Amino acid sequence: MTSLVFYTKPVGLNTSEHKDLKIVPRPDDFSFATKTNSVILAGVEFTEAAKEFPIVFIEAGGNIVPVALLGLRNEQNLFVNEEGSWNGRFIPAFIRRYPFVLSETAEPGQRMVCIDEGFSGFSNDKGEPLFADGETTPILQQSIDFLEEYQKQYMRTELFVQRLRDNDLLMSLNAEIDMTDGQQLSLTGLLIVDEKKLLALDDDKALALFKSGELAWVYCHLMSMGNLSVLVDKTASLSNTTET
Repeated sequence: MTSLVFYTKPVGLNTSEHKDLKIVPRPDDFSFATKTNSVILAGVEFTEAAKEFPIVFIEAGGNIVPVALLGLRNEQNLFVNEEGSWNGRFIPAFIRRYPFVLSETAEPGQRMVCIDEGFSGFSNDKGEPLFADGETTPILQQSIDFLEEYQKQYMRTELFVQRLRDNDLLMSLNAEIDMTDGQQLSLTGLLIVDEKKLLALDDDKALALFKSGELAWVYCHLMSMGNLSVLVDKTASLSNTTET
């Protein structure tokens, strides 16, 4: 999984090439995420995300990241309906930031704002301008602020995952799920927190996890695994509708 998973034509945003670019926000259109069955989560999102999605960890680009499972099959998002609307209460920030994104540059530690020129809401003719007199407009600045806050939270989440790894708290999850139609779905390549090892942590390490606020994230993750049955029911319901 990459940070540009939705972006069909990502380009760096600049005042020269995009000085006349305008945007028509489409807050209810999530069709771009239709074929994405998982998205990266920041730790601060766990509390709300755990109410709807299973939260697991996966290896991506040599790193381990927490993700919200949105579907059990490849290229299937159970939370985007046929009209492209979001069928759920909580929308992960990874999705809400679209069509903007921060991307790394050739300079270490430097990032640039990118847009997806393939987003149908961009136009030179109608909508709200991104720039005015060479300066960012409020609608663009709001998006940039959101990206920067997301990046801060993502960096904090990286430290959280590293703490889990340092304490050897992650273990593999390989599961066979029996569907109502008799088929089986295999879940592989997923990681979850080993609760037995968590409970066996030395007092100082457990206290550090608690004081950082990350222990709450761990238990949100563990409780969220009950949502696997929700995805099974959604998958079965969709299959029955398709057959009908």
